[in-house]
Amino acid sequence: MNPYLKHDEWCIIEEGFNPANTRASESIFSIGNGAMGQRANFEEQFSGDTLQGSYIGGVYYPDKTRVGWWKNGYPEYFAKVINSTNWIGIDIDINGEPLDLAKCKVEEFRRVLNMKEGFLERTFTCENSSGVRLEANVKRFLSIANPEVGAIRYNLKILNADVKFCIAPYLDGDVQNEDSNYGEKFWDEVERHADVNQSLLVTKTRKLDFHVGHAMRYSLYLNGQKVVAESNLLDKHMYAGCKLFLNLKSGDEVEFYKYAAVISSLNHEKGMFPKVLTQLLDLAISKGYTQLLKEHSEAWNEIWNHSDITIEGDLAAQQAIRFNIFQLSQTYTGKDERLNIGPKGFTGEKYGGSTYWDTEAYCLPFYMITHGQSVARQLLLYRYKHLGKAIENAQKLGFTDGAALYPMVTMNGEECHNEWEITFEEIHRNGAIAFAIYNYVRYTGDKNYLANFGLEVLIAIARFWAQRVNFSDEKGKYVMLGVTGPNEYENNVNNNWYTNYLACWCLEYAQKVAEYVKENHAEKYNALTAKISFNRTQEVSKWRDIRENMFFPVDTKTGIILQQEGYMDKEQILVKDLDPKHRPLNQKWSWDRILRSCFIKQADVLQGMYFFEDNFDLETIRKNFDFYEARTVHESSLSPCVHSVLAAKIGNIEKAYELYLRTARLDLDDYNREVREGLHITSMAGTWISIVEGFGGMRVKDNMLCFNPLIPTQWKSYSFKVCFRENILKVIVSKDDIAVINEEGPAIPLLVFGDKHTLAAKATLTVERKSGRG
Repeated sequence: MNPYLKHDEWCIIEEGFNPANTRASESIFSIGNGAMGQRANFEEQFSGDTLQGSYIGGVYYPDKTRVGWWKNGYPEYFAKVINSTNWIGIDIDINGEPLDLAKCKVEEFRRVLNMKEGFLERTFTCENSSGVRLEANVKRFLSIANPEVGAIRYNLKILNADVKFCIAPYLDGDVQNEDSNYGEKFWDEVERHADVNQSLLVTKTRKLDFHVGHAMRYSLYLNGQKVVAESNLLDKHMYAGCKLFLNLKSGDEVEFYKYAAVISSLNHEKGMFPKVLTQLLDLAISKGYTQLLKEHSEAWNEIWNHSDITIEGDLAAQQAIRFNIFQLSQTYTGKDERLNIGPKGFTGEKYGGSTYWDTEAYCLPFYMITHGQSVARQLLLYRYKHLGKAIENAQKLGFTDGAALYPMVTMNGEECHNEWEITFEEIHRNGAIAFAIYNYVRYTGDKNYLANFGLEVLIAIARFWAQRVNFSDEKGKYVMLGVTGPNEYENNVNNNWYTNYLACWCLEYAQKVAEYVKENHAEKYNALTAKISFNRTQEVSKWRDIRENMFFPVDTKTGIILQQEGYMDKEQILVKDLDPKHRPLNQKWSWDRILRSCFIKQADVLQGMYFFEDNFDLETIRKNFDFYEARTVHESSLSPCVHSVLAAKIGNIEKAYELYLRTARLDLDDYNREVREGLHITSMAGTWISIVEGFGGMRVKDNMLCFNPLIPTQWKSYSFKVCFRENILKVIVSKDDIAVINEEGPAIPLLVFGDKHTLAAKATLTVERKSGRG
C-alpha cells in the first residue's frame, strides 16, 4: 500500500510534493463529466514522469491487434479510447526559464479534489534555479452542467523579484498513447487557427474518421485589473495558442482564466465545428468562471442528493465511499446511450476505455438505484443495439441460427480482445448481460422492456448456450469444455461451475420470459418469433433437457462446490501462508506457476452465490465462502466486494468490513500497486454494493424492498439513498435500529428484519434491531 493521502470527508488531499507519486496522483485526482475526462496533469510544463491523458467519450481507435501468432476468430484490432488534444496547457516562463516543478525547489505543495463541488485545486510555492520565488493557485473543472466546456483559473504571485513574465495558453494535438502497439500516432490535423483572442484546433482519427474540435479563449488580470498584454502567436502543425508578456514587480499577482470548448463528430456536423465552438465559448465567457463553477457545483449537489452515503465514526471509510461515488458519477451520466463505462473510465489508458462485463455485473445496480431507471435502461439499450454484432461474433466462432456471444471487450459491439483464453473462453460474460436484464426488471418493474427488447437478447444468448454445451456419454451429462471463469488464474478448464450454473439459469430465464411475453404481449411475441425463426416448443425442450442434465463438479469428501473439474488436484495452499514478497502474484510469478496454483484472482463460485443467493441455504454459502476466501488473493479489483457482501450475509461482520475497506480504498491506498495506470472505476460500483447490499442487506423480493442491515463495530451509523420505482427513500442504520424515510413517492410496503411494514408518504419508519444482527 501507499497511503500518502490525508483523510477527509469530502476531499482527497495530497500535501507535499513527491515526484514518485506523480502518476498515481494523476489518476486519483482525475476529473470528468460523462462526456470527457482529464487526468490530473499539471497545466504548466512538467519534465518528470507523467502520463498525459485527455479523453473524449465514444471516440476511439482500432489499434491493430498484436499477437505472436494468429488464430481463426481473433479480432483484427483492439479498440481504445485515445489520448486527445491537450487543452489544459498553460506554460509559464520567468525570465526565460520555464516553470517546471520537476526542476524547482518546491517549498509547499497541496492538491485537493473537492468531491462535493467537483473541482480540482492545486497550490504550491516554489523557487526556480535563478532564485525567483512564486506561489500559485490553480483550479479547474469539467462542467457537468455544460458538458462541452472546461475552465481553469491560474493565479500566480511573484514573491521576491522583478521579472519578465510570460504565460502561454495552448492547444496541443500532437499527442500519443503510451499503450500504442506500434508507437503509432492516431490523429491528423483538419483545421487550425491561432489568434490572440481565440485559438482553434480540429483533429481527426486516422481510422474511422472521428473528428474532435477544441477551442480556447482566455482573460488576463494583473493585481485585480483586466489587462491586454503584448503577445506572440503560437501557430504550428497540431498546435495553436499564444504567448502573453508582462513585466512584473515583486508582489504582483497575475490572475489568468482559460476557457475551453470540446466537441466531437458524435454530436455535431463536421462542417459546423468552428461555429459551434465559437458559440460555446461565447456562452462560457458571457457566464464567466464564477457562474460556470456555480452551475457545475449545483449539478453536483443534485447528484449527491440521490447518491450520497454517510458513515459516522470512520473517516477513512467515509472518504473512500464518496470517492468511489464521485468517480462513478463523473464517468457515466446516462445521457448518451452510445456510451458505456470502461474499467478505467477517463483516468488512464489500460483496458482501452472499452466496455466489459463489469458494467452489467457491478455497475448497473449503482446507477439504477442512485441515478434512476432511465439511466439504467440506457445501459441495457447499449447492449440491445449491439445484438447484431454479438450474433456476428458468435458466427465467427462457428455458432449458427442467431446465437449471440457478446464481446469481452468492445466499443461498437465487435469483439476486440486478443488473448485467446479470454476472447474465446471467458464466455460467462454472456450470462452477465442476461442477469442485468433480470436485475433491471426485478428492481424497476419495467416488464415492457422484456417485450420490446429483452426477450430478443435472451433468446439469442440461450441459443448460444444450447450450442456451446455437449453431451458426455461417459458422464451421462451435458458438459462445458474449454472455458475461463471469472477467476482468470484458471484458463481452458472444463466444467467451470459458475459458467455451467449461469448457462442453465439463462436457459430457464429465457423460457420464462418467452412465456410471459407470449401471454401478455402476443402481437410483439408473434412478430419477434417470426423475425428470428423461434420455434418455442422445440428450442425450449432442448433448453430444459440441458438444465436438467447439466454436470456440476462437487467435492464428494467435503461437499464443496468445485470451481472446476480437477481443482482439488492442485496443491492446497492458503493465502495466509504465502510469503508477502510473492504478492501480487501477477507481478511476481510466471503465468505457468499461477495456473498450476490453487490461488484465485477473484470470486468465481462465490460470484454465482452472490447472483443467485436465494438458491443456496446459509450453511452452503458459509462453507464455500470459508473455503474459497482462504484461497483468494483478490488481485482483481472486482473480487473483494462480492466477498464482502457474502461475509455480511453469513454474519461475519469483521471480514465484511475488512473486505469493504479493501475495495473502497483500493485506489486511494494503492493496494495492488497499479493506480498509476488509472483508477478501477467499474469495481467502485462494487464498493457501493458492499454497503447497500452487504451491510444494508437490501434486496428486492416479490416486488418489495427488503432490509436486513448490520453495522460494523467501527461505525456509529451510516445512511444511503434508494430510488425505487416511484419512491426515493433514505435509510439510516445505527447500532440500535434502522430508520427508513419516505422522502418522495406514495406509501410503500417494506420488509425490515423479516417483518412487513407499510411506510406512508413523507413518513419515517423506525424498527429496532433484532438480537443477533450487527
